[in-house]
Amino acid sequence: MRNLKVTLAYDGAEFSGWQVQPEARTIQGTLASAIGRVTGEKVLPQGSGRTDAGVHALGQVASVAIASAIPVENLVIALNDVLPAAIRVLRVEEAAMAFHARHAAQAKTYRYRMYRAAICPPFLARYVWHYPYPLEEKAMAEAAGLVVGEHDFTSFAAVDEEKSGAASSNVRRIFSSEFERQEEELVYTVRGNGFLHHMVRNLVGTLVLVGKGTLQVSDIRRILEAKNRAAAGATAAASGLYLVGVEY
Repeated sequence: MRNLKVTLAYDGAEFSGWQVQPEARTIQGTLASAIGRVTGEKVLPQGSGRTDAGVHALGQVASVAIASAIPVENLVIALNDVLPAAIRVLRVEEAAMAFHARHAAQAKTYRYRMYRAAICPPFLARYVWHYPYPLEEKAMAEAAGLVVGEHDFTSFAAVDEEKSGAASSNVRRIFSSEFERQEEELVYTVRGNGFLHHMVRNLVGTLVLVGKGTLQVSDIRRILEAKNRAAAGATAAASGLYLVGVEY
């Protein structure tokens, strides 16, 4: 057996997220089917994390053990031949048998794109959150910096995660959290040692409230301390979110 590290990019707009589900088109299921067609083996690749329906990836990583002796360079070509155009395998590398894409991950970077102009070009609509309304972007940038460090992010976790297990499981360390204007887009980039379900989208939804003036910059600390999902803002649209890369 060989253990492979597969790096892939995908347009998540027409998929029901990463995780395989009955009667649903998912990234994991589609990749597993492609590997099966190429190698003749029934496998289930394990991703670094589960991206939600409509979320994209520039550098998702999966691990999968196979018996086939096909060279990694040929696997890239063969998999891309059978995968839909919305999923591309960027690299396949040999990995130690103990390597697991999720358990071995040390850090992840996510990016969220907000399109700020009055009219969103139709070919961008599925890749950004169109938000043309007034925002105090400097306040949002200041508030974003307040989540850097180790915190309990229960207030920014999906309700299903908040109800499961002890609150300590929701502690994560954020290494950087920044907004940047890129022409018509306001781009949020966050890097951390791990992220909870909906965490980045909930952070963006809350930071938008700061931009609107509904919340003050200092409210971010209060929301973190509340450890209550109801204290934070709404979940931002899935279309603007990208998993940029995973570090090992």
